[in-house]
Amino acid sequence: MKTADPELMRAINRLNVLDTIRRHGPISRVEISERTQLSTTTVSAITASLLDDGLILSRHLGDIRTEGARGRPRVMLELNPDAARVVGAKIAANRMVFVVTDFCGNVLSSLSLPIRIDRQPIGVIADLIEDGVRRCVVDAGLSLEDVDRVCLGLPGVIEHRTGKIRSSPVLREVNIDFAGEMTARFGTPTIIESDAHAVTLGHHWFGKARDLEDMVLISLEQTLGLGVLHRNDLFRGAGGLSHNLGDLVLVASPEGTVRLASQAGENAILASRPADGRFAEAIRLGRGIQHAQALVLAQDNDLIAAAQRAGAAIGLTLANIVTLFAPPRVIFVGSSLDLGAPFIDSIRSAYEISVPPSLQGVAELVFDNCSDELWAQGAAAVALYELYESPWNTTGPAL
Repeated sequence: MKTADPELMRAINRLNVLDTIRRHGPISRVEISERTQLSTTTVSAITASLLDDGLILSRHLGDIRTEGARGRPRVMLELNPDAARVVGAKIAANRMVFVVTDFCGNVLSSLSLPIRIDRQPIGVIADLIEDGVRRCVVDAGLSLEDVDRVCLGLPGVIEHRTGKIRSSPVLREVNIDFAGEMTARFGTPTIIESDAHAVTLGHHWFGKARDLEDMVLISLEQTLGLGVLHRNDLFRGAGGLSHNLGDLVLVASPEGTVRLASQAGENAILASRPADGRFAEAIRLGRGIQHAQALVLAQDNDLIAAAQRAGAAIGLTLANIVTLFAPPRVIFVGSSLDLGAPFIDSIRSAYEISVPPSLQGVAELVFDNCSDELWAQGAAAVALYELYESPWNTTGPAL
């Protein structure tokens, strides 16, 4: 890669080397050079600086010997897990999940708080998040002074670059500088990220996309989210904006606009059936989808029809996404997958009917009811990736 800015080139090369060590370590300098297409001189200069900064470690793997000749131990490089500590969190309407990880992304502690927060003032929500972060950090045997970054993943439209939440179903308010508020509380740089982006990176680092450089993820919860990974990096909009898939227009006419959320969002699915008795209480407590799952299994016709209608709308949307990006894999996550076969089969059927013949078989569809901890790990990965991009003290040739 060529650029007129040598400092930018050094930063790009450094990130490339560090991420290659993360993905493939322990790894030799020769193999780093082969994988990154950087010269051995550049790789040697960058890795020497990373060793000086304490970000990577070297270790010797046996001896490289030929028969009748003495050899030297093979020097392998890997991340230093103690180089940094970060906190990642998934903040949802009815639960908060936190993890503390080391520099490699290994979980040191986790905390799950099943608490309904979407009806609370923003000050109360900030208090609850602060308490959860502090408790999880203490459980890891650390203090906030030991934490290098915090990343909070929330549903909604998020400006990653500024940390502003334009809108979120978790918050009553709009256009909130949440990164500034939480950074001041923690005394630690805090990133606000879309939960869909966070779980996309979580799958890329720890889940079902570790073998890919390009993929798409669709999150199906209270908000319908989209994550696009391209060349190992998240694709974001202007200002780092997240993608709210629920705002996608399905029909536009003088009579009105039909958006995806009105057909396939969690609230639309739950509204298909009269909310009375236990179902109403489950919805009030933020457990509507879990109760709907049981009703679908009991052959509730209203909810089955709603699940099929929602799946058809998502399948059509998926066909358009595949037409735009042609990803090798599309991963579905989120609580709506609990609706089971009527929902998932409808997604598959609508997609197969709608995808262009020339793109049939291009994208593998994966439905993964992953844990909330993976979402929080993904938020931690966002924080770690920013640390990898940080200008530590790396020097060396630009090319």
